[in-house]
Amino acid sequence: MTFENYSTIINIESWFIPFDILMIMCTVLAIVLALIFLLTIILDKTCHTVPMMLVANSCLAEFMFGSDVLGMALFTFQNDFHQIYYPDSLCIFRGYLGYIVTILQNYSFLLQAIYRYIIVIYPTRLFWQSIRFQVYLILATWIFGFICPLPYVFSHEIKYNIDNKICQIPLQLSFLTIYNALCVYMIPVLLIILIYFKLVRYIQDMRKHVTPANILYRAQLELKMVRRIVILVMGIVTIGFPYALFVFISFFTTPPKYHFRIAYIFVDTSMAFVMIALFQFTEPLKISIMKRIIRQTNVIIPAIT
Repeated sequence: MTFENYSTIINIESWFIPFDILMIMCTVLAIVLALIFLLTIILDKTCHTVPMMLVANSCLAEFMFGSDVLGMALFTFQNDFHQIYYPDSLCIFRGYLGYIVTILQNYSFLLQAIYRYIIVIYPTRLFWQSIRFQVYLILATWIFGFICPLPYVFSHEIKYNIDNKICQIPLQLSFLTIYNALCVYMIPVLLIILIYFKLVRYIQDMRKHVTPANILYRAQLELKMVRRIVILVMGIVTIGFPYALFVFISFFTTPPKYHFRIAYIFVDTSMAFVMIALFQFTEPLKISIMKRIIRQTNVIIPAIT
């Protein structure tokens, strides 16, 4: 099926709609998981700690991220199904919001790593470990998240891509493409990896000196948590590899015709796995949810018998 717009032939491939539906289903699952985790942290008083507040921030970021990409997937599905080749009034806003929520997601994991780093390296700086200071950092990342993509809007670089049915910055060798890659991905990921290796080196130095066993154990525990954050972030980076690859290709030549579709298939279908990994790596959250499941099971079984 084809149709023309300003002498441009648009193809509707047979794989568009099945993958649109798959992306919608996976994104909805991720949103539900993020909402469950967020509500669990809010309602369970045992989760009212600074580390869990940072996890809740990540869950909120994932919820917003999922909501935005769900909006993109629904819009793409509608345009594919009805063969619509023009954007709606919210397309540019969804594109702008997409960059915001990606920043919030990546920097939320950075905040978790920074907190673990502070506990190990600066254990006497109690204010840095306090809820107030961590709230300041969270607010700072949210402000940064909304401000950072503004150049895309003011320069009118977020454009509707007819082939991919999405509003994004065109992938090409430009200042904004490099700026986006640095601010959204490279800076938070590299800082998390740097924190991990600095903690590894610090603990190795502790072992060379006489260190109380409880302090060394606490440092090793925090290193384990940062290692889990690194694994989670590396998973996100791997998921985003097709997008990064297309960005790299765009520096030298034109990327494949359906590059955004391919990239977002990987992102959308793997969001649920990111939430499951976050659940698996967060012991207080896992314990709280499992207690609720067991309690509910114990209530149902007597009722049946």
